[in-house]
Amino acid sequence: MNGADTAWIIVATALVLFMTLPGLALFYGGLVRARNVLSVFMHCYAIACLMSILWLALGYSIAFGGSGNAFWGGLDRVFLSGVTADSLSGTLPEVLFFAFQMTFAIITPALIVGAYVERVGFGFVLLFSALWMLLCYAPVVHWVWGGGLLAGNEDAGLAPLFGTAVRDFAGGIVVHETAGIAALMIAFFLGPRRHTTTPPHNPGYVMIGAAMLWVGWFGFNGGSQLAADGGAAMALTVTHISAATASLSWGLWEKIKYGKVSLVGVVTGTIAGLASITPASGFVGPLPALIIGAVAGILCQEAVNFIRNKVKIDDTLDVFAVHGVGGIFGTIMIAVFVPGAWAAQLGSLIVVGVYTIVVTLVLIYVVKAITPLRVDAETETNGLDLTVHGERAYDMSS
Repeated sequence: MNGADTAWIIVATALVLFMTLPGLALFYGGLVRARNVLSVFMHCYAIACLMSILWLALGYSIAFGGSGNAFWGGLDRVFLSGVTADSLSGTLPEVLFFAFQMTFAIITPALIVGAYVERVGFGFVLLFSALWMLLCYAPVVHWVWGGGLLAGNEDAGLAPLFGTAVRDFAGGIVVHETAGIAALMIAFFLGPRRHTTTPPHNPGYVMIGAAMLWVGWFGFNGGSQLAADGGAAMALTVTHISAATASLSWGLWEKIKYGKVSLVGVVTGTIAGLASITPASGFVGPLPALIIGAVAGILCQEAVNFIRNKVKIDDTLDVFAVHGVGGIFGTIMIAVFVPGAWAAQLGSLIVVGVYTIVVTLVLIYVVKAITPLRVDAETETNGLDLTVHGERAYDMSS
């Protein structure tokens, strides 16, 4: 065990959890109508609790167990079977590696929340998130980070599907592509909100949440080095550069198109830059990060406009346009800056994309047969806070 590595990953674990609670909750909560803000908080909080238990029970073993094959990790790590305080994963206590990866398993289904807020049934949120994490997210983690289908495992004699191991440093494919595609599909099946013209009720919440996400992302990307070394420092640095550049390019593009620069727009650009650099943060330096961020701010803004106005899918908080498109773009940019990576990067995006579509589609039909997908019209009009949870944060005249 390396003490410095362990100390850093303990901090990184806390930072990634901080991204969901309270970062993502505030970012999403500020964007909805005032009468739905508590429901957004509830979704993020409940998902964090539920995914923690499921990651302990099954998720970690499916992703990182050693008794499986190319497609899943097996069941040898169910409820951390065989793991003690002295067990190691590389230079880290294995229980710490488990906890770090648990925070990723929390935030990935929590990202999907942004697609269905203001009109989804709470039972659907919990049951879908649980099954999706176990059947979609955890297997993809195994394929990419657990020595499975797309990464290969030399010790087990398993070659990567595309000859070269896919490069996804911190989750462009594993987190952002999967969550983005699932979000778009749920939004399509839900249909549009009955109140789509209401502006964000609290842009200040949005900014505070985005700032928390920015800080937390240092643990997300820097921690994915799994060591306290120069690689972690570089990952942290390029993460910051991309976020800052994308914030400015989003704002500049808004100014050119609409004549004004909005706070919500600039901080959404921050998230676009963070999502885009995530897969590449362990493989590129500051100048490529600057390029990735500059393009991401414009690309993701145009993706928002395309999904909203051309495709006309009400992905409420633009999860696919920002996270999905950003993560896919960053994954492709690895191939631009790293020679010989095209087949693995593009092929893996396709494999994971198709798998995510199939699993998400099946789960939508299965879960909505058990519990309603969408709340009724009266509940949606009156807001989910009071109707579903019996609480309210603001006067209902807002």
